[in-house]
Amino acid sequence: MTDIILHGHSRLIDYARKLTIDIQPDQMAFQPHPGMNHPAWILAHLNVYVPVLEKIILGEMFPDPKDSAFGIGSEISPDLSDYPEQEKLYETFFKGNEKAAALLSEKGPAVFNEPTKLPRWQDSMPTAGHALGYLMLGHQGIHLGQLSAWRRVVGMPPA
Repeated sequence: MTDIILHGHSRLIDYARKLTIDIQPDQMAFQPHPGMNHPAWILAHLNVYVPVLEKIILGEMFPDPKDSAFGIGSEISPDLSDYPEQEKLYETFFKGNEKAAALLSEKGPAVFNEPTKLPRWQDSMPTAGHALGYLMLGHQGIHLGQLSAWRRVVGMPPA
């Protein structure tokens, strides 16, 4: 199971590199359609979960990500100053995901059977394996798909 998650995760992170490599700083908060998630929000949102991944793998408590400024239900702002700078978004995302993957590789499959520490997630993701599978693969894949769609709408080539 560890290898399966790490393989899929690695492919998603490589895809993220291709999706972000040519986005210009002034494009980061551009919304080509009202309500469409733009790169700054997508990365800021995914970055909320970077420390959560580490805490899940370590079996530690973590704050509920929905309470973050970029959590689920947060307002998407077209104002670039409402977000960390592009390089900081990229650094947090890529280095954080690399660190989480290395930590999961080190800790191995025993992590998967540990109970989920966030009470709100205990019904839908009762174990760390459920949470890690969703967060490292599904959740990131959903939002990277949004980034891919954003690229196409603004006239950028596919990654």
